[in-house]
Amino acid sequence: MDVLQSLILGMVEGVTEFLPISSTGHLIVASQWLGLEQTEANKAYEVIIQLAAILAVVANYRERFSIKHAALWLKVALSFVPVAIVGLLFQDHIKAIFSVPVVATMFIVGGVVFLITERVIKNKSPLVVELDDITFKQSFWIGIAQVFALIPGTSRAGSTIVGALFVGLSRKASAEFSFLLALPVMVAASGLELVSNYEVFSGDHLIVLLVGFVTAFVSAYLVMKLFMAFLQRFTFVSFGWYRIVFGVGLLIFAF
Repeated sequence: MDVLQSLILGMVEGVTEFLPISSTGHLIVASQWLGLEQTEANKAYEVIIQLAAILAVVANYRERFSIKHAALWLKVALSFVPVAIVGLLFQDHIKAIFSVPVVATMFIVGGVVFLITERVIKNKSPLVVELDDITFKQSFWIGIAQVFALIPGTSRAGSTIVGALFVGLSRKASAEFSFLLALPVMVAASGLELVSNYEVFSGDHLIVLLVGFVTAFVSAYLVMKLFMAFLQRFTFVSFGWYRIVFGVGLLIFAF
């Protein structure tokens, strides 16, 4: 991987990580387009640049990192438990089902789920508008919804947002909770890859990683702000249709 390829992948990661459109699927397409093989070093790079996206969450929501919001972080921790348990128990099975057709299919399924979700909640008033008002019970069910994100192509952001919408959170609160819930998930995944593959990021590899890291951070930071502004006026319907079109295109590309 060279610097230009790192720049492109960093931007793809930053733009797609917090949108409900699966960063994994987009990184697959981008890597194929760039002619990159799925070597251990490249796979590790794709996970580790998620650390930049984590910093974007911290930068955007730094006021949440205080004792005043301790209860909110306990709820985030509770939501993390289901995916942590299932992920550890079935990590080999999850890796075994990873393929472009599976990713593409889950893109389409996720798109349909978003369209159905928007129809279901269309005339309902949210039970939770402000993020700190979320209950432990709602947090737990959002955590259960996040388990579906272990299926490649489902989208961690997508599954948590759908789960949040169904338990009564507003679109804004759903997106914000998804951002915060990304922290423990991505720290765990990125930390594991960093420990397992630290030797590949030295010398020239370190420069490549740094370029991707900075690009991912800047793009993720900006996209999060734009996404929240978007949700002030629009629904998730456009993301549903985008997922369906992208999934169909990915299937055509695969076959």
